[in-house]
Amino acid sequence: MKLGLIRCKETENFCPGTRDFQTIKEKSGALSYVKEDIEIIGFIDCGGCPGKVAILRARELVKRGADTIAFTSCIGKGTPIGYPCPFARKMKELVKKDLGEKIQILDYTHE
Repeated sequence: MKLGLIRCKETENFCPGTRDFQTIKEKSGALSYVKEDIEIIGFIDCGGCPGKVAILRARELVKRGADTIAFTSCIGKGTPIGYPCPFARKMKELVKKDLGEKIQILDYTHE
């Protein structure tokens, strides 16, 4: 798996992504089904609210080799502060529509 991660721009101010990287290493959470090696293609923010730039960033991750895009748990679950992105659903829909069925989209990384 070649994985591109998109995280919340606001959350990056206080979260270095440690739990995301641990989840990837352990192949746990949303990645528990993965049998092959996971290569991290990139770890980038959504571009800020309302997440429109996430489409361009997802395209760039795919251009650089990603076959899977994961929206980190700070976006969908609000981890670690319990405030999920109010634009998460729409942002994911637009990215999925733009990239097509060849690219797998994950809604979160860790619990």
